[in-house]
Amino acid sequence: MPEQPPYLHIADVLRQRIAEHDWNVGDRLPSRAQIAEECGVGENVVRRAQELLISQGVLEGRAGSGTYVAEPRQRVRVVRSSAREQPGGSPFRADMQALGRQGNWESRTEARVPAPADIAARLGMAVGELCVRTVYEFLADGRPVQLSMSWEPYELTAGTLVVLPEGGPHAGVGVVNRMATIGISVSHAVEQPEPRQATAEEASLLGIQKAALVTHIRRTYYSDQGQPVETADIVIPAALCEIVYEIPVSR
Repeated sequence: MPEQPPYLHIADVLRQRIAEHDWNVGDRLPSRAQIAEECGVGENVVRRAQELLISQGVLEGRAGSGTYVAEPRQRVRVVRSSAREQPGGSPFRADMQALGRQGNWESRTEARVPAPADIAARLGMAVGELCVRTVYEFLADGRPVQLSMSWEPYELTAGTLVVLPEGGPHAGVGVVNRMATIGISVSHAVEQPEPRQATAEEASLLGIQKAALVTHIRRTYYSDQGQPVETADIVIPAALCEIVYEIPVSR
């Protein structure tokens, strides 16, 4: 496993000191030079660590004054429901708008990625068959609140305008709406949530403590023919989000 970059290690050290109340909300941190000397690193490493924590809402930079421990972020309400898919829109953005926040995401897509064994089993395909893999970081007011890695069978969308989930004229509208444009009707999703501890990488991306509690959701969308069309691993931090499930009731 690659060694963790020094600035991520220092960010973890600073988070730990805040968690242990060495510094409390509103406290001014020591100078970068002092932290660098204590930790045995260069000031640029401390600067990068602090910039990361500022972007995650852990610290607050005040021009001409220094760096301070920020107020804890309010928890974001995350609603899970297949009924929330909107034509041409994103349920995540709608949820954030309802809370008075700006919802957005960053993504990175790779086409023609061989399916590992667990993903192949979830998509009903052979190990090594090609997939389109997209990694997401969901943001509320510019701060990360959710991670996701999505897999779709490449042969399902190859040669269409929706082969790249975040590219083309149907970018960002969600799995259900994208599949509808190529004649595939998504009938339902199956989700398997389970609690676990965050990995070091997840903790750094989400701005939470290493090994903090997260909910890991394995979600798979199915067509009305029973074919899996997408599966994803979704990671939601307990400290930042509350998860609510909406269950439609048939009449």
